Amino acid sequence: MRYPFGFLRLSPAPTVSGMAPIPTPPRQPDDSPDSYVGLDSESAERIARRRGWTTVRALPPGSIITMEFVVGRLNFEVEAGRVIRCWHG
Repeated sequence: MRYPFGFLRLSPAPTVSGMAPIPTPPRQPDDSPDSYVGLDSESAERIARRRGWTTVRALPPGSIITMEFVVGRLNFEVEAGRVIRCWHG
């Protein structure tokens, strides 16, 4: 069927059964970011890797970073060699 102004009627969207399955993201370690605050950065990274974090990054205060969430990544804000803040992603 043709609509005014040249628009075409589109066929219905494919059904869910015809689509690829939704991937299940990997689980990240069940860990509290607060447990790293106050540790020296080298010890904190060692502990984080032992607990299963695949990516650990240390950032100076005020760093400009992207805000995408990465499963398995732990971020440390480090000042004078100590973790002052920690968060997932």
